[in-house]
Amino acid sequence: MLSVSFFELKIWVHVCFISFRDMIRLIRACKTAAEERAVIAKECALLRDAFKEDHQDYRHRNVAKLMFIHMLGFPTHFGQMECIKLIAAVSYPEKRIGYLGLMLLLDERQEVLLLVTNSLKNDINNSNQFITGLALCALGNICTAEMARDLASDVEHLLQSNNAYIRKKAALCAVRIVRKVPDLIESFIDPAIRLLGDKHHGVLISGVKLCIELCQASDVALEQFRKQVSTVVRLLRNLVISGYAPEYDVNGISDPFLQIELLKLLRYIGKGDADSSDVMSDILAQVATNTEGNKNAGHAILYECVQTIMAIEAIGGLRVLAINILGRFLAFPDNNIRYVALNTLVKVVSIDTQAVQRHRATIVECVKDSDISIRRRALDLVYNLVNENNVKVLTKELVEYLKVSDPEFKLDLTAKIAALVQKFSPSQRWYFDQMILLMVQAGQFVAEGVTRFLVIVISNASELQGYVVRTLYRSFQDWRGQESLAQVTVWCIGEYGELLVNHSNELQGEDPQTITESDAVDVVETILKDVRVTPITQAFALTALLKLSSRFPQCTERIKALLSGYKRSHILELQQRSNEFESIITRHSSISASLLERMPPLDVDGSSSAMEADAGVYTNRTNLQQPSEALSPKNMNSSAQAEEFTVNLLDVLSFQPIGNPLSPPVSAGDALLNLLGSSLTSPSNVTMFPGFLHLTKPPMIKTWATLQCQFNQNLLVYFLQLWHCKQMASR
Repeated sequence: MLSVSFFELKIWVHVCFISFRDMIRLIRACKTAAEERAVIAKECALLRDAFKEDHQDYRHRNVAKLMFIHMLGFPTHFGQMECIKLIAAVSYPEKRIGYLGLMLLLDERQEVLLLVTNSLKNDINNSNQFITGLALCALGNICTAEMARDLASDVEHLLQSNNAYIRKKAALCAVRIVRKVPDLIESFIDPAIRLLGDKHHGVLISGVKLCIELCQASDVALEQFRKQVSTVVRLLRNLVISGYAPEYDVNGISDPFLQIELLKLLRYIGKGDADSSDVMSDILAQVATNTEGNKNAGHAILYECVQTIMAIEAIGGLRVLAINILGRFLAFPDNNIRYVALNTLVKVVSIDTQAVQRHRATIVECVKDSDISIRRRALDLVYNLVNENNVKVLTKELVEYLKVSDPEFKLDLTAKIAALVQKFSPSQRWYFDQMILLMVQAGQFVAEGVTRFLVIVISNASELQGYVVRTLYRSFQDWRGQESLAQVTVWCIGEYGELLVNHSNELQGEDPQTITESDAVDVVETILKDVRVTPITQAFALTALLKLSSRFPQCTERIKALLSGYKRSHILELQQRSNEFESIITRHSSISASLLERMPPLDVDGSSSAMEADAGVYTNRTNLQQPSEALSPKNMNSSAQAEEFTVNLLDVLSFQPIGNPLSPPVSAGDALLNLLGSSLTSPSNVTMFPGFLHLTKPPMIKTWATLQCQFNQNLLVYFLQLWHCKQMASR
């Protein structure tokens, strides 16, 4: 001791004589994270010095300290070799700490594990069953593919050991080996089958786990275990009919853990095999009938029994029994059990919908539960339960709940209701009623795609257009800022405003009401001036006003005044529409009736973009399609008609004073180029545009004022398309 320095002696005394418990107490006494880091850094430094000094008597205590530091999240890689040294020790306490540190501080990616293979092999064959158990436990947790190949034969040999403790550990270790090296599956099939005849329940559970792993990994193994289905059924029956066994009893149920594993094995054996399913049907019915469901152990067994029944080729009566068990689960107050039942019903509803329908009332009540996870699962299940026969009842229930549901749940609920109404509506009138009701109750949560599809359906339902626009008008009287309701309402009033005023196509049982042209414009004005609406909805309203100017001539001056209010809007899109639409109303009443006719019926696939453009959706107009050949002047009746229409249309959006009308241009192409500011003598700006125009490069816009007064090329092209399509359709 005289040759040892004072510093080394101090380190040795601190590390060796401060116990593991004192170190934990010291760390827990820290009041701040910085203080804790300082204590741990000091302890780690002392541990490093102790490892260098190679104090063998206290190595296991130091590794235990290191494991605690590792669990706190601090790096401990410097102590890995100490674990290997402890594993190579002779005494059991040191091996125990060494193997625990090996499993905690290392994983299968560490190259240090190559040094452990020989120690594992020696300990597996040790005469002490506890040392063998430690080695098997470590091998089952961190073994690599190379270690599995080297030690598989030893593990296979231990599966036939006379010691039940070793057989249990070896079976669990074999599960890891099979996962790592599937090529070794065949060597474990026969030992796994022999384990099914073991009398020890611990060995049986481990053996069944190994059988399940083999069935999942290999079809050959699955066929072998299908031949043992009677053995598995016998094991399960013995557990079900056995009396009270205090060693394995849990809340009055004999070894529920083993029963659950046996049910899982039967599920894999019976899936896709009718013969095996017939053999196990009786015992499954017995388990489902005799198991008490008032404790968690019983719930677990019944759940696994239901999973097995729905997976195998079971008869219809057995499946009904399984679904009834899930229905009973829904009545339990425990949210975990109810969630498990709903989650399982969602998976099996496609297998036996009729049996699930019997519990429809209970499922709908779960949609109103206070737990958000249960509400979502129940909503998914209700969505799968709806068909043509019950869509009215379930939709009514969901809409009623929509009134009182939480805001964060309304988005999902609204989307589900809209999808159900769209998919299973028995009639168009019922579809329109439900969609309008949905927009009234939760209009701010209705998706844009839903309103788009609704508009398409309205445009194709010519006999119900009057009914729809009148229903929307009545619903709008209690408008509370719902965006989707406002958009659909102004679109329908703009397109079918005369049907609203003239009471056209009234249906039987419809409430009579007197609506004037001014009332229809009032609705559009209310939406246009409401501070809650977005610019998109305001664009809808401006377009509706333009349409109404041709349908309600007596309200033209009022409409012009409303449009003029947005000439200086800070939103360029609204400003541009206001100027252009007022120009159409003021200057060109002779052709406005043709331009502002009703939209033709929209196609579900191809008309969405046209619908958005006419309804005023905020889109990038530069992406509009090029005019087709049908729009070219050569397809008109005569060249004179083509020139006259082109001259009038080119003058539509002019911003010249009213007293100075534009002079007719020489040709359509020259006029358009002049309006856009292009030079006819500049061929670099002119290219052939298929079908009608000769323009590709737009002029450079230099100032904001010029931009406001610039002719809108794309709107002109759109009006050309619309007018010519209608002309061609009339022929």
